Amino acid sequence: CSSSSCVFREVSEEQRCDIVASSTVNSFWMFSSCRHDDLKEMLDSNKDSLKLEAMKRIVAMIARGKNASDLFPAVVKNVACKNIEVKKLVYVYLVRYAEEQQDLALLSISTFQRGLKDPNQLIRASALRVLSSIRVTIIVPIMMLAIKEAASDMSPYVRKTAAHAIPKLYSLDPEQKDQLIEVIEKLLADKTTLVAGSVVMAFEEVCPERIDLIHKNYRKLCNLLIDVEEWGQVVIINMLTRYARTQFLNPNLNDGGSGDKTFYGSDEDEDDDEKENKEKAEAAALAKRKPYVMDPDHRLLLRNTKPLLQSRNAAVVMAVAQLYFHLAPKAEVGVIAKALVRLLRSHSEVQFVVLQNVATMTIRRRGMFEPYLKSFYIRSTDPTLIKILKGNGVLGVTIWCLLLSWQTYIKSMDKDFVAATIQAIGRCATNIGEVRDTCLNGLVQLLSNRDELVVAESVVVIKKLLQMQPEKHSDIIKHMAKLTDNIQVPMARASILWLIGEYCEHVPKIAPDVLRKMAKSFTYEEDIVKLQILNLAAKLYLTNSKQTKLLTQYVLNLAKYDQNYDIRDRARFIRQLIVPTEKSGALSKYAKKLFLALKPAPVLESPFKDRDHFQLGSLSHLLNAKAGGYQELPDWPEAAPDPSVRNVEVKESVRAVGTVTYRDTGALCALQASQKVDGAQVAPAPDASDSEQSRSSSESEESDEGSESEEEKENKNKKKVVKKAVKESERCRISLLPTITPSGTLKSYELLHRITGEGLSVEYCFGRQPFSPDANMVAVQLQFTNNSTSETKNLHMKDVKLQSGMRVKEFPEIELLPAGDTASAVMGIDFCDSTQAANLQLTSTRKFFVSIQPPVGELMRPVFLTENEFKREQGQLMGMNELTEKLILDAKYRNEHAIVQRVTTAAHLSRVPCGSDNECRFAGRTVTSGSLVLVTVATGEEGVAQLTVNCEKMVIGTMLVKDILLALTQ
Repeated sequence: CSSSSCVFREVSEEQRCDIVASSTVNSFWMFSSCRHDDLKEMLDSNKDSLKLEAMKRIVAMIARGKNASDLFPAVVKNVACKNIEVKKLVYVYLVRYAEEQQDLALLSISTFQRGLKDPNQLIRASALRVLSSIRVTIIVPIMMLAIKEAASDMSPYVRKTAAHAIPKLYSLDPEQKDQLIEVIEKLLADKTTLVAGSVVMAFEEVCPERIDLIHKNYRKLCNLLIDVEEWGQVVIINMLTRYARTQFLNPNLNDGGSGDKTFYGSDEDEDDDEKENKEKAEAAALAKRKPYVMDPDHRLLLRNTKPLLQSRNAAVVMAVAQLYFHLAPKAEVGVIAKALVRLLRSHSEVQFVVLQNVATMTIRRRGMFEPYLKSFYIRSTDPTLIKILKGNGVLGVTIWCLLLSWQTYIKSMDKDFVAATIQAIGRCATNIGEVRDTCLNGLVQLLSNRDELVVAESVVVIKKLLQMQPEKHSDIIKHMAKLTDNIQVPMARASILWLIGEYCEHVPKIAPDVLRKMAKSFTYEEDIVKLQILNLAAKLYLTNSKQTKLLTQYVLNLAKYDQNYDIRDRARFIRQLIVPTEKSGALSKYAKKLFLALKPAPVLESPFKDRDHFQLGSLSHLLNAKAGGYQELPDWPEAAPDPSVRNVEVKESVRAVGTVTYRDTGALCALQASQKVDGAQVAPAPDASDSEQSRSSSESEESDEGSESEEEKENKNKKKVVKKAVKESERCRISLLPTITPSGTLKSYELLHRITGEGLSVEYCFGRQPFSPDANMVAVQLQFTNNSTSETKNLHMKDVKLQSGMRVKEFPEIELLPAGDTASAVMGIDFCDSTQAANLQLTSTRKFFVSIQPPVGELMRPVFLTENEFKREQGQLMGMNELTEKLILDAKYRNEHAIVQRVTTAAHLSRVPCGSDNECRFAGRTVTSGSLVLVTVATGEEGVAQLTVNCEKMVIGTMLVKDILLALTQ
C-alpha cells in the first residue's frame, strides 16, 4: 500500500477531507476483514505508519457498513497525533461515531478545541464538524463559540463548515436562535461562492421568516448563483422563489385571466349571458389596474437563472423550471420546456419526477410542450409509472395525438397502463366536446375486445360519458345490456346495471329482461353487483311495476337472507320505501323522487389537477401531501413592497476585499497595474457614471488637506494615480473596439443588401482576432457602406431572439455615416459552440432584421501544443471522440504548404510541430467551452490521405471533418 500522502497530492486542499473516505474504500478494501484486536494493537503502536494503516482499514470497514464503534476508545486516543494524515482519518471516524459514543467524545473536547486553532484548514473544519456532531446540551456554549470563530475564519472552507454546523446546534438547542441569526447574517455577507449555498441552507433551517436578512444580499446572491456549486444552486433558487413571491408583483396580473384557462376547463356548459357578464367584469377590472412594469430585481433573478437550464444536474434544471413557472410572465415560461424535455432522456427516477411536474404544468399551460411531442411517445421498455405519466403529458400537448395512438396502447401487455389509457380518453371526452363522439365510438368498439380488462374499463368510462347525453345514445345502452352475459368483472357489471336502471325509460323492453337474468344469478354475484341489482329492481318497480313486481319481490327476498349485512339492510330499506304498507313511513310517497332524481354528469379530472398548490419540484408535490419541513409558496402581494430595501451602499474600503471574478481582461490588467503601485490596492471604478461622485469626493479631500499628515497625503496621491491609470486603460480599451479593419484575405459574407437596406449595405467577416471585452465571444467585423444620396444616422445593432445561452456584445453606435462613405466596427457574439444563426436587429432610420451564421471553423481559437502534448491529448480523445475520413488530394494540394494553408483557412487552428514529413497536425480549442480540437492530415502515395479529427464535442467534430474535406478536395 502506498502512503496516503500520494492520494492528496493532486487535489486541492478543500477536496481532501471529502474524498478521503471514498479513496480509502477503493484502495484498502482488502483490509476491511481485519480483526479488531489487531487494529487496536496497531493504533497503540508508536509508529505513525501502523496507525495510518489501521485507520485506513477502519474507515474502509465503515464504508462497507460494518460496525466499528468498539474501536472508539482506541481511535480517540490518536486525535492528538502529530501525523496530519492520521489526524484526518481520525476526524472522519469521529464524525461517524461521536453521537453514539458521547461520553468518550466529551473527554476529547479539549483536543477538538485545539484543533480549531490548527494551521491546516482541513483540521480546523474537521474539528468543528466533530464538535457539532456531539449531541450533548452541556457543550452548547463551546459549540456556539467555535461557530462564531469559524464564521470569521480566513478559509472559506472553514466558514462553509460553520454554516453546516448552525442547523445542528439549532436542533440541539433552539434557544440559541438569536445568536445563530447573527452568525447567519454575517455569513450571508460573505462574497465567496463556496459559502453561499451552505449559509442559505442554514437560513432556511433556522430563520426562514427573517426575510430582511435577504434584502441586502439579494442582488449578490443572484450574481453569484452561476458560480455556486450545484447543491447550493438548488437551495438558493428555491429560497429566492419564495422571496420573489413576497417582494414583487404578479407579472401576469394584467393578462385578464385568459391565459389561466386550464386544459380541463370547458366553455361548453356556460351560457352566453354568463360569458358576456364575465367578460365585462374582467374588462372593468383591467381598466382600473395600472400598467405592469417589472421590477429590475425581478428581471435580474430571471436573467441570472436562465443559463442554469443548461446545467448537467437535473435538480438544478428542475429548480430553475419551477422558478420560471411560479415567477415568470406567461410569454417567457416556454423556455423551460426544452430543458425539461432534455431530462426525459435521463434515468427512470429522474423521468418520474420530471413527468410529475410536467403533468401539473400542462394543466395550467396547455400548449407549452407541444413542439416536443415526440419526446412523450411511449416506449415498450418504459416502466408502468412512466407510461402513465407520459400519457398525462401528452394530454397537455395535443388530444389528437392520443386519439391516434390509443389503438396501439390498449394492445399493451401492461394492464395498468391499458386502464390508465382508457381513463385518459374518458377525461378528454368529458371535457372536450369536439372529440366526445369520437372517443365514445372508439370505446364502444372496445366492448368487443377479447381482453376482459379492456372491456371492463371501457364500460366504466362509457357509463360516465353516457350520463351527459343519454337520450342520444340509447343504442349504446342496449348494446351494453347485451354484454351482461359475457362480462364477468364486478365493476363493469355493476356499471352496466346502474346505467340500465338510471335510464330504464330509454330501454323499456330490455331493462326487465336484464333484471330477470340478474335475479337468476343473484346469489353468485359479488356484493357490488348485488347492490346494483337491488337498485335496478327498485327503479323498475317504480316505473314498470306490472312486469317487474314479482321479480322485485323475489330479489328482495333473496337479499333479505344474504350473508352481507349491507345487502340485507339495503333490501329492508328498499322494501319499506317502495312497497307501501300501513307501517311504512312518510318517505314512501317520495320514493320516485329519491330513486329517479336527476343526477349531475360526472367530470373526470386529472389526478394532477390539485397538486399545483404545492411548489413544483418539492417532495410535497411529488407525494401530493404536505411533507415535514415544507414551506408554503406565498401569494403575490397586492401592492409592491418598497424596492429600496435591496439597495446596498458599497464602501470604498470594502470593494477590494473578497473573492471577485474578473471576466473583463481590460479591468483585470488595470487591477494588476494598480497592485504594482507601492502595494496600494484600489479597485477600479465601475463606470463613468461615478465621475461626479469622484469629483465631489476629490474636492472634499482637498478641503481637508490641511488637517492630514504627510503619510496620508502620499497614500491619497497614490490612489489618485491608480484610479487615473484604471480609467485610462478602460478608455483605451473601449476606443480600440471599432478600429479593427477586415483583412483582404478573409472571406466576407453579405449581411444586408443595399436594395433591402434602402441604400445601406453591410458585410461581415470573422477577423480571427481575440475579442478583448469577453474572451468567450467571437469577434465579428462589420463594414457599413452608405450607397444612398443622404446621410445615415444612429446605426446600432442588438439581438432579437437568440438561441438559449447565446450572448451579443453590441458595437458602439455609429452616429453619422455620410453618403458614399464606409465605416467599420467590431461586435462580439457568443455562439455557445453552435453554428446556429444569431438573429439581430439593425436599427437606423428603420429596422432591419438580419442574421449571422458562423462556419464551424470560426468557433475555435488556436492553441500551442508540443508534439508530446498533442499525442497525449489525442490518446485521451479516442473512440467516439475520433472521426476518420480517407480522401484523395488534388495534384496541386499534395505539398505540405498547400495542406496547411487549406486547413487553416477552413478552421482557426494553429500548427503543431511534427517529426514526420508525411503528417500535418493542428490544434485549437472552442471559444466558449474550451473543448480541445485536434486535426491530423496524414499523406501517402499517389495523393491518398487520411483526415483524423479528435474533439470532445462530436457534433463540432463531424461538421469540421466535412469543412476540411471540402477545403482539401474542392
